[in-house]
Amino acid sequence: MTSYDYDLFIIGAGSGGVRAARMSASYGARVAIAEEYRFGGTCVIRGCVPKKLFVYAGRFKGEFEDAAGFGWRIDGVKFDWQTLLANKDREIDRLEGLYKKTLKNADAVSFQDRAELVDAHSVKLVGADRIITARTILIATGGHPFVPDIPGSENAITSNEAFHLEALPKRILIVGAGYIAVEFASIFNGLGVDVVQVYRGPQIMRGFDDDLRDGLSEEMRKRGVDIRVNTNVMEIAPGEDAYKVKLSTGDVLETDLVMYATGRAPNSSGLGLERAGVELGWSGHVVVDEYSKTSVDNIYAVGDVTDRVALTPVAIREGAAFAETVFNDSPVSVDYSGIPTAVFSEPEIGTVGLTEAEAREKHPKLDVYKSRFRPMKHTLSGRDEKMIMKLLVDGDSDRVVGCHVLGADAGEIAQSVAIAMHMGA
Repeated sequence: MTSYDYDLFIIGAGSGGVRAARMSASYGARVAIAEEYRFGGTCVIRGCVPKKLFVYAGRFKGEFEDAAGFGWRIDGVKFDWQTLLANKDREIDRLEGLYKKTLKNADAVSFQDRAELVDAHSVKLVGADRIITARTILIATGGHPFVPDIPGSENAITSNEAFHLEALPKRILIVGAGYIAVEFASIFNGLGVDVVQVYRGPQIMRGFDDDLRDGLSEEMRKRGVDIRVNTNVMEIAPGEDAYKVKLSTGDVLETDLVMYATGRAPNSSGLGLERAGVELGWSGHVVVDEYSKTSVDNIYAVGDVTDRVALTPVAIREGAAFAETVFNDSPVSVDYSGIPTAVFSEPEIGTVGLTEAEAREKHPKLDVYKSRFRPMKHTLSGRDEKMIMKLLVDGDSDRVVGCHVLGADAGEIAQSVAIAMHMGA
């Protein structure tokens, strides 16, 4: 019987990889994990967590404005970007320490190094120039921002760099219209930056319910975000004091910063996957079956490096299901239906289930319950903002098939509805 250094070697210490490591070790596996950047992955280091902290920061401007209608007089309000950065960094450091502690407490061996596949059972720690063998290998390397190749694109930043800007720009042009684009447009707008958002399609937030797409666009424009749809960026040219951005409409805009948020790509290149015989898909993602197994029997993959649902809780669930399947002799597949999601725009989006367009295709008899109203808070704040609540019900079974919310605490509302839907509501 072949002897290996470890039962499991994981490449990538993000949410999915760390969960897989901890649970696999709890089932008795000898586990090692390698991370070339920082422990915690995209979500903790340069994604959900720092983004949400920035979201909180951006919301105070609106709260200060709304306070006057409730009798509060707030004078001399100032924002200090460096304070936010320092406090954000301190929290990220704390969380990274917790991830490392979790792995240590699970008796998983951690390597701060880049790992690449040598063959189906061997990995190389590049910095240490060391070969390690493992019975099973898990790829959990996540993804990275995708920037299209246009003239001057090297002058643009992505969400990675947005968390470390030396100074807050006065003007920013954001390209894209998905989660990351609308969230950062709202963040920078809330921090007092003049924001232009450019998108090649007819409306922001493709894939979401049309009422929420239209409603969010309207509310963001009310807050001062200049959203330009059916528009492409053709060129980014550095000038003496600003970037000149040429648009497909013929307009040339001057801005202090250009940020691309046009999707993400899997971190699969340079890992030696092809050398080990692992099949890759059209976008470079690792092809897996329902149990996260690749085309090689002992190599698995979870999280954003696969072409499934790129959400942190999903990666965590995939990591747990992998551990159950491989090291607890209990095959578990992940149910990807009815996953709730939140978009931390201003105002917020929360959604679960089918959009109205999708529901009408699947359910000939569909009951739509929709309300658009002014929240009570804004009867005194004076803010012209509408909240949308929408429930889609299959007329035959009387079961909820979709819920869509735009407004304060939308994400929490959608999460609660998701639980009810899974219980048969």
